Amino acid sequence: MSEIQHMRHGSSIGQPVTRRDGVLKVTGQARYAADNHPSGMLHAVLAVSRIARGRVAFLDIQSARAHPGVVEVMVTANRPALALHPDDKSVPFSFSMDLLQDDRVRYAGQPIAVVIAETLEAATEAAALLAPRYEAEPVEVTLDAAGAFVPESVGVGAPAEMWHGDVEAGLAAAAQRIEATYETPLQFHNAMEPHCVVAAWDGDALSLDLPTQGLALTQMRLAALLGIRMEDLHIRSPFLGGGFGSKLLTGPQVLGILAARLVGWPVKLVLTRAQMYGPVSHRSPTRQTLRLGAAQDGALVAIHHHVRTATSRFDEFLEPSAGVSQAVYAAPAIAITNEAVRLDTGTPGFMRAPGLASGSIALESAIDELADSCGMDPLDFRLKNYAEVEPVSGKPFSSKALRECYAEGAAHFGWAGRPLAPRRMRDADGLLVGWGVGTATFPAHMFQAEARAVLRRDGSGLMESGTHDMGQGAWTAFAQIAADSLGLGLDRLEFRAGHSDLPNAGIAGGSAHTASAGGAIHAAGGQAIARLAELALADPRSPLFGAGNVGVVARGGRLLRRDDENRGESYADILARAGLDMVEGRGSAAADAAATERYAMHAHGAVFAEVKVDPELGQIRATRLVGAFAAGRVINPRLVRSQYYGGMIWGLSFALHERAAMDPRTGRIMNTDLAEYHVPVNADVPSVEAILVEEQDPHVNALGIKGVGEIGITGTAGAIANAVWHATGVRIRHFPIAIEQTSRAA
Repeated sequence: MSEIQHMRHGSSIGQPVTRRDGVLKVTGQARYAADNHPSGMLHAVLAVSRIARGRVAFLDIQSARAHPGVVEVMVTANRPALALHPDDKSVPFSFSMDLLQDDRVRYAGQPIAVVIAETLEAATEAAALLAPRYEAEPVEVTLDAAGAFVPESVGVGAPAEMWHGDVEAGLAAAAQRIEATYETPLQFHNAMEPHCVVAAWDGDALSLDLPTQGLALTQMRLAALLGIRMEDLHIRSPFLGGGFGSKLLTGPQVLGILAARLVGWPVKLVLTRAQMYGPVSHRSPTRQTLRLGAAQDGALVAIHHHVRTATSRFDEFLEPSAGVSQAVYAAPAIAITNEAVRLDTGTPGFMRAPGLASGSIALESAIDELADSCGMDPLDFRLKNYAEVEPVSGKPFSSKALRECYAEGAAHFGWAGRPLAPRRMRDADGLLVGWGVGTATFPAHMFQAEARAVLRRDGSGLMESGTHDMGQGAWTAFAQIAADSLGLGLDRLEFRAGHSDLPNAGIAGGSAHTASAGGAIHAAGGQAIARLAELALADPRSPLFGAGNVGVVARGGRLLRRDDENRGESYADILARAGLDMVEGRGSAAADAAATERYAMHAHGAVFAEVKVDPELGQIRATRLVGAFAAGRVINPRLVRSQYYGGMIWGLSFALHERAAMDPRTGRIMNTDLAEYHVPVNADVPSVEAILVEEQDPHVNALGIKGVGEIGITGTAGAIANAVWHATGVRIRHFPIAIEQTSRAA
């Protein structure tokens, strides 16, 4: 096992530092958005539609207003005006919103009114008194809907079709072929913290406590929508109780902002758990057909990955599931194709590892099926088809340690003892035992970000960047990067984050936040040190005077000559002699266009899974997961391992638990709570181990960082599905795997 430090002398980078916000969280002092209660605050409650398509014909507004404690009921007629229509997309990265603009109902769970009251209880009771009546229309909520179309793009601008080589000729000539269809279900984010807002107006100035994964993005969108200046909108978002992509975009929370404007008092709006199923995005269902062909020796000759997915009738986001097949396995001919249907649902959106989570469980299952047809061990088959360059583009990888991931993961798991045929292993209790493997991959994204650094006369440092902590430990990792860039110990650093008046740190999404904001922080610290060094090098009284040719290093609050570290002086002395209280540095970071044009940039990994299946009942237990991952430079191995655990557990959830059950007659989701929408609890989580495989990447960005938040899902779900086949001999292609499917193994 490779434990990575990547740590230079005196640096905090590479150290397993415990979370700087840990004490705040375990003692209840960390203030999440809904923990704020400004003076005079009122409570808002959404009333939502119980039909999926039609119009609201009647609301008993009078009865709701008459309820004790109710201040106002906001409906279409009295909702404050907006500067833009909620469906307007003139602001970049905008989606349509339902903000009481008319009486139309577009999906079940759509907000149709807002009740504002002195207490949460009064608002909830009055919302029930609205007793809406509808004019309902027929609904369509399944992938079998008519009117399928080929979209122009999927995901964020990715092509809907891509052809590389002659796929049909390759399949026709293949010695072994498979064609199989896999289905993944409708899924919802279910962050522990629901979507919410606390809004307070002061004239045209607006203050918000709002959980968001993109402070500047949200500030820009809301300012345009509300018709106010960006500088008059202040958003506080120091902590998020999970986001997983759903909190990148603001939706029904805007109704809380409008409610505050309507009544002239601060208002808090918190969605219920059931209201999280509809208006705040989800992962759409997919039906994926894979056609794979291999030569006699097991070398892939063709891959065709076709996806049928869904979007809403009124907006467009399409799960880019087939994209995973472009980047993992070597084949001379690869094609991806997509089609979509429009349904009477809320609009899908970004959900952890969008496209890759759903696409990889299908691809990894299909790869296993073809390996079995070829009579090959599934790990040997993957190694046989290892991609030395990105298969479609032909670009070299900026770094790729996937072979090492396979080797270290397999050795730790004990894969060498795996029998080739299924149903050959049982435990002492007679349970069927199966082992499976899945390849993990995720692109190494990077977004625009900025930061500000300050070195103070007392020898301390300050770093500011509007970063987001969703529970991944961002406060800690960014502080480590900041301390390293300023040559300070963590105890001498103040780190400010989570406010919209700080430098724009980009978005916390795409597993890119540490690389993006971390790169800006690194650059800002470097500029502050450079300006401090200019003072010392130009001062004849400084022991560093004239050291410009050899340079200096920053460590422990001191600048030291690079060629003689016994000669140096403290930051405090340099600033005091210059008569300055501080020096400041500004930094920014973004993807290097030249590097991305030349190299393919991905993190990689391999996940090995063990399951046990009751041969009489078909009941499945995942008992062991071992993941080995290579993702560039590791800032904090403790936090990175935690992210891998979270991803692997979500992969287990994808394979065995998560599914929203939709009533096709009404378009309503029937399991809108955590009792019936199943996610893993402690009893479901097996032994989980994550191996950090060393990888240095000089091209991906200045810090050599790749993201780790989502990659763990992409190998795990497929590994578990493959392990179930190895245990039972039954190939499941409809996920999540249910007891009625595996009971066929009895």
